[in-house]
Amino acid sequence: MKKMETWLIFSILALITWGFWGFFPKLATMHLNAQSASFYEVIGAIIFGIIILFIMGFKLQTNASGITFGILAGFSALLGGLFLLYAFSSGSKVGTAIVITALYPIITILLSFFILHETINLKQGIAMILALIAIILFSL
Repeated sequence: MKKMETWLIFSILALITWGFWGFFPKLATMHLNAQSASFYEVIGAIIFGIIILFIMGFKLQTNASGITFGILAGFSALLGGLFLLYAFSSGSKVGTAIVITALYPIITILLSFFILHETINLKQGIAMILALIAIILFSL
């Protein structure tokens, strides 16, 4: 068996940890309202982020565009997480909300197409249409 590529290992680790990220908020909203659950999620991210970055010996870089987009990424992540918490606290099943929100790459692909002028081939276009159909089916 060929040695597994580093990017694939990290991708699988992201898949696993995001799977837990999709599950823990449901448990949190079973005991807290969405706003409180979001607050504690942010606290957890800040604490873990600071610890892990210092363990890894990071050196803070500065660049106005990078800082702006980094902050926008954090804002988008938190707002999306808050919306997911509202979905859970409003009665959504974990599987339904997570499958729908896990299709977020469609938005990323469309933004990349229109803003960065990246291409979408026929297979990818068909896959996006099927993903949209999946959203409709999961929401029924």
